[in-house]
Amino acid sequence: MLKQLTLTALAALSFTTSQAEDGWISMFNGKDLTGWKSNEEVPGVFTVENGELKVSGGRAHLFYVGETGEAKFQNFELKLKVKTTPGSNSGVYFHTQYQDKGWPDKGFECQVNSTHTDPKKTGSLYGVINILALLEGQKEPEGGKHIKVPLAPSTDGEWFDYLIKVEGKHITLSVNGKVTVDFVEPEGWDPAKELKNMPGRKLSEGTFAIQGHDPKSTTYYKDIFVKVIP
Repeated sequence: MLKQLTLTALAALSFTTSQAEDGWISMFNGKDLTGWKSNEEVPGVFTVENGELKVSGGRAHLFYVGETGEAKFQNFELKLKVKTTPGSNSGVYFHTQYQDKGWPDKGFECQVNSTHTDPKKTGSLYGVINILALLEGQKEPEGGKHIKVPLAPSTDGEWFDYLIKVEGKHITLSVNGKVTVDFVEPEGWDPAKELKNMPGRKLSEGTFAIQGHDPKSTTYYKDIFVKVIP
């Protein structure tokens, strides 16, 4: 089953660009949104400018669908470059599926947020392990484990490297080469009980999605690569 999943994922990716070194395959061609599908909850949120994916204008999600429209991944490494702007908020989902509107119910979100008022900052496995930079007077949010930091590990206006790895029950997130989350999903994990209002935060399989958050948020993405782990 896993071998079949790996071959399916590779086939879904093969049309985008040529395979990179060491098994890394490009998911974004820098020209258009080939292989991706926006739910258009707010139209026009996702555009391509100067070889970069611009995310701006409101809540919408851009799902990776591949050539067949049914791309799925289980074990993988995903690497990409991200740039935030002042007050922006975004995220990268994995093990998710296409959804017409709302925050994706299925899968996990890897937070992108340097200076937005949400205290959960870049490098968080949103709602599960939160990298918190609290503003004065802010209280800790409910649910999940909290790691307090003075500032987000990303800086507005600067590209940062995001690495997301899932192997078995093990999730690792890294920002600019530094691990921010190292989480092993426990046996019997029930997110409906462990987390607040996030019952879909459970490892399974699925695709990736990029989040447009709110009208004042503008973020940029480029150099999006995936490597399937057999």
